[in-house]
Amino acid sequence: MNYQETLDWLFQQLASFQRVGQLAYKEDLGNITALCKQLKDPQNKFKSIHIAGTNGKGSSSHLLASVLQEQGYKVGLYTSPHLKDFRERIKLNGEMIAESEVVDFVYSNKDHFTEIGVSFFEMTTALAFDYFAKQEVDIAIIETGLGGRLDATNIINPELSVITNIALDHQNLLGNTIAEITREKAGIIKSNKPLVIGICTDEVRYLLSQVAKKQDSPICIAKLTTDYKSALKGACQIENTATVLEAINQLRHLDWKISEENIQKGLLNVIHNTGLRGRWEQISSKPRVICDTGHNIHAIDSIVKQLKKETYSTLWIVLGMVADKDINGVLALLPSEANYVFCQANIPRALSSYDLLKKAKEFALFGIDVKEPQKALLKAQELANENDLIFVGGSTFVVAEILKKTPKY
Repeated sequence: MNYQETLDWLFQQLASFQRVGQLAYKEDLGNITALCKQLKDPQNKFKSIHIAGTNGKGSSSHLLASVLQEQGYKVGLYTSPHLKDFRERIKLNGEMIAESEVVDFVYSNKDHFTEIGVSFFEMTTALAFDYFAKQEVDIAIIETGLGGRLDATNIINPELSVITNIALDHQNLLGNTIAEITREKAGIIKSNKPLVIGICTDEVRYLLSQVAKKQDSPICIAKLTTDYKSALKGACQIENTATVLEAINQLRHLDWKISEENIQKGLLNVIHNTGLRGRWEQISSKPRVICDTGHNIHAIDSIVKQLKKETYSTLWIVLGMVADKDINGVLALLPSEANYVFCQANIPRALSSYDLLKKAKEFALFGIDVKEPQKALLKAQELANENDLIFVGGSTFVVAEILKKTPKY
């Protein structure tokens, strides 16, 4: 198989949670453990940092990787989902894994996939572990896919664990309360390994601390600071930066050499160093177009706060959502003075643009229905004036479809 045929096989044969939702969620670590055993346990052959959280774990992973790259370390980075290219999920010093590596791995292990019955994410996780081991990385930053306790990444024994924040999301899988979701995320806490807790509520901090104490895991609390700037824009990035700074502090205690100069350079060069996209990213001007992958209540609240800080004549919002999110909760936060163009990502989980338009009217949010995200953005650009602001978001998959056809600005 060539690269495209390999990807087609993966997406057709193995369920992807991002596309189909709950049916792809695995309830134990048996499959990933069996698969990695076949691969001679590559996850035990490199040092790692494990990052979980409802929001901010992707940005924090990239920021931390960037700092370590500036210091001169050989850094693996495993994140999800991807926006434009599957290989975005697995990077080495900011460079995507080669197509040939993906093809060879799938070809060599296809029988194991079928025999064990692994999911798309389990396969991808094993690929990342195998690649990082073969490349002999100094350290790999590993982002959980969903939750923590039962996430396929949770077979590593990291230098430290990081939990960015916890909010209501994926309740059908992780629990209906903050306490239940916290217990799932806390599953990444390892015995005698430091836990970095990001900016969060008192309830979450207490619950995480209780689990950490049972594990004899040293507890490290992130503190907000304005002394450091990063290239990532948006109100939430101040919190993510604070989390990363505390993680760096703990790495220093573990004898990792990280200079002050390289901390500052890493934060400022994160986009160049890691290729991160879709976080308060401007993709056009006159009118200015900004997109952001934030898609739950906590993330949308941060986005709305950032929108209030922007200067524009009229605000346009190109909005699409997946059906299993808290639609009402998100719509209740969005500004009624904006003009809306409702759209629908091309995945089974997507809420139809027409249904979203109807639901939005209940919250005094009015606009038009243009199903395809790219056409929806073009319509907003056609209607807007050059001093207006167009925001694109509501779903990672809407942003992904836009970025697939949009070069870096």
